[in-house]
Amino acid sequence: MQAGSQPDGENSGVSPAVRLLVTLATYNERDNLRALSEEILSKVPFAQLLVIDDNSPDGTGKLADELKAADPRIDVIHRSGKLGLGTAMLAACKYAFENEFDFLLNLDADFSHPPRFIPAILEGMKRNDVMIGSRYTPGGGTENWPLSRKIISRSVNLLVRILFGMGVRDASGAFRCYRVSKLRQAKLERIWSRGYSFQQEVLYRCFRAGSKLGETPIIFENRRAGVSKVNLREAVRSLSMLVFLGIRYRLGLDHVAKLSLPVLSH
Repeated sequence: MQAGSQPDGENSGVSPAVRLLVTLATYNERDNLRALSEEILSKVPFAQLLVIDDNSPDGTGKLADELKAADPRIDVIHRSGKLGLGTAMLAACKYAFENEFDFLLNLDADFSHPPRFIPAILEGMKRNDVMIGSRYTPGGGTENWPLSRKIISRSVNLLVRILFGMGVRDASGAFRCYRVSKLRQAKLERIWSRGYSFQQEVLYRCFRAGSKLGETPIIFENRRAGVSKVNLREAVRSLSMLVFLGIRYRLGLDHVAKLSLPVLSH
């Protein structure tokens, strides 16, 4: 399911008439945010960039406000504390719904998802409803990644293939583009995950809503600055959540879960 565009192509892959929202969930990413924002907008100058900051102690939120003041393409959501990746993405989805975007594209805020791959991901949206920047399709890979992270990532993807049967090779990465109309059908109000297992759960909900899933190779690079938020405790929690969700889906208990979308605060 590989997209046919080269990752370093200069074209964005879609018409500027398409309303594209690019989202970054941040916590202590001040050293990366300015350069990353500039690089993203150089690849997709017609996009709106949304920063969702969880009250970063290092001043990431303040920098995001400065970037917003200097560029009308940038907006910021400030949250009260470290509320989790899942709820940050739900806030991004709510923003995309309310502002009638066509596509929502998410990257990690630490440069591990190089913006040079955005054109290939967007090119794949011509044929798919969700495009995954994949480390595990031919041509993809990782650089400077510790063995522990590789083991965790491979384990999660093996578990997802066993439990959910979506047929994708990389269900754990956050470098993705979604067709917003399909996200609307994915019953996000029933999502349980608030941490890293959100990536697998939202992908499966899109799949169940009839989304066509595609992958294009990327090279995942270890963060340029700052400290990784991934730890063993969070990894175990996410794996446990995936097992829990897989059992629920197989038993047909999906209708029980409820999670309201978080209220936006600018």
